[in-house]
Amino acid sequence: MHVEELRASLQSFGWPDYLVFCLMLAICAIIGIYFCLQLRRETRTKRKSVSSSAEEAADSAASYLVGGRQMKIFPITMSLIASFISGITLLGTPTEVYLYGAQYMYIMGSLVLMGVCMYYIFLPVFHELNLISTYKYLEQRYNRSLRLFGSVMFIVASLLWLPIVIYVPAIAFNQATGVNIHIVTPVVCVVCIFYTCIGGLKAVVWTDVIQTLIMFGAMALVLIKGTLDIGGPSVVWQRARQTTRVEAPSFNLDLRERYTFYSLVLGGVAHWLKSNAISQNMIQRYLSLPTLRHARIAIWTFIAGVLTFLLICGYTGLLIYATYAQCDPLETKLAQRNDQLLPLLVMETLGSYPGLPGVFVAGVFSAALSSLSTGLNSLSAVILEDFVKTFYGKPLSESQTSFVMRSVVVVFGILFVALVFAVEKLGAVLQLTVTLSSVANGPLLGIFTAGVLLPWVNSKGALLGGFSSLLVMIWMCVSAQRDLVTGDLVYRRKPYSTMGCNYTYAGEPSDFSSLPSSLDAATSPASAAPFSCIAFLICISRFSVPWSPLWSVSSLA
Repeated sequence: MHVEELRASLQSFGWPDYLVFCLMLAICAIIGIYFCLQLRRETRTKRKSVSSSAEEAADSAASYLVGGRQMKIFPITMSLIASFISGITLLGTPTEVYLYGAQYMYIMGSLVLMGVCMYYIFLPVFHELNLISTYKYLEQRYNRSLRLFGSVMFIVASLLWLPIVIYVPAIAFNQATGVNIHIVTPVVCVVCIFYTCIGGLKAVVWTDVIQTLIMFGAMALVLIKGTLDIGGPSVVWQRARQTTRVEAPSFNLDLRERYTFYSLVLGGVAHWLKSNAISQNMIQRYLSLPTLRHARIAIWTFIAGVLTFLLICGYTGLLIYATYAQCDPLETKLAQRNDQLLPLLVMETLGSYPGLPGVFVAGVFSAALSSLSTGLNSLSAVILEDFVKTFYGKPLSESQTSFVMRSVVVVFGILFVALVFAVEKLGAVLQLTVTLSSVANGPLLGIFTAGVLLPWVNSKGALLGGFSSLLVMIWMCVSAQRDLVTGDLVYRRKPYSTMGCNYTYAGEPSDFSSLPSSLDAATSPASAAPFSCIAFLICISRFSVPWSPLWSVSSLA
């Protein structure tokens, strides 16, 4: 059988799979309708008790954007996990481990350190201020210019990140069904825009609960069935050790090495902080809890959940290698893109069980929908609080507030769907997301951290530092992409083989089981250009704080 025929035969997405997938979308829509009706009841009740239209509008915004600040720990924790574990994590992390080994998983240690910083430094400040927009803090600490700078950077980061979040599950759907990504993407996004628009934060949070359970169930199915098929966890471990995919952390100080303990820990803390401590997407959920104590409990339960998902994703990467140890699907083009490796494994292991591929695709789309709905809800808060209320000049009525919040969801939702066409032309999912989002979020991390910890930093210094950091980050990221394209920055993947393939493909069987180490590969004349100042700056760019970027190469692919 030729590889093209095999690929077509694996696209066996039957009616039970479509039924499971559509059922997931229907449940999300029903939840949105339920909380829409609840919001209307609450609005009618509050109209009888408030004394002015301004108070009515404020209550409406608080109910829609932060759930009236009366949310419970369990749904908020599940929502935080679902928002953080996007389809990018579910598909990108196994791919990263398959290609470059499990060194990346040591970044989990930095997640715990991030939790400590959140617990003692950032969370108390934001929660006690009773904010809706995180960036209002910047006005209270500095001035309005910094608040607008932060809000604009958040919008830019969302424009760079959320189209990728939408695109990733479309890849999985395409691998499973052969359906064009530009057909499924608008359909799914319309459902997401619908329940986010009408139901507000409560609809987003409770759909996240359902979506988190679907994500976990989907990954558990793949992990258990795939492990049983190849003979158990011992086989996975043995094959990973044979190809050095499982190894001790590297303490090498050479900045050309792809992963080191220092880059994963130092750069990882900054990466997690910019995604959690100063992100409107995450802080808005903590602010929906009634007390700081509840928020602190939520952060540790959130970290426990994320660590569990990362371990599952890392093991799945090793499982993919154990399954294809003798016939690399990337070399044979059975998987046409790196990020189709996990969908390929799903179709080979679960494809003969009606409905189970549908569970996996629903799980990946659930991860994307949770991130998209969270982003849209947060954009609604930022536009309303930081732009409309700031520049409109007079208090908004309840109907005007409702119109602005829902219009933002619809407009940005349509824009993100349109931007998927641009994302399709770009590179590896994991690298692209981490790199581009840091361009906007890195400077903000520095500004917020300076505001919280350094009382002598004034508004002029913070704004100058933020703009300087932004310009330097843009230059570094452009340089990194250029060097990756030209071959000046090269990382050699872990050993692989095509000697055991039972189908035909273009090319000859080959065995790459004795590839040089990553450092040897990076320094060999055939694989990379001499180490340059550009490469050094790329390596140190990932910390992304104003004036003092430190180094982490954990996201470069």
